[in-house]
Amino acid sequence: MKKGIHPTNYRPVLFKDISVDHTFIVRSTVATSETIEWEDGNTYPLVKLEISDKSHPFFTGKQKMLDSTGRVERFNKKYGIKS
Repeated sequence: MKKGIHPTNYRPVLFKDISVDHTFIVRSTVATSETIEWEDGNTYPLVKLEISDKSHPFFTGKQKMLDSTGRVERFNKKYGIKS
């Protein structure tokens, strides 16, 4: 492997989803200026997220399905396209 091309600051980082107060620790090279003391007594860099798998509608089952059939028919009717 070539030296000097890989990130050197690969460390555990705490990610916090601020919308549902969900936190998880993952190793990362992301730069952040905030830190937080975690339940295990260690201090970790903190990255605040707006959305994660705990708050995203696709993963929570609250995703809305669109009625695309009616939309396509209206488009075709509006522009005179015959099916």
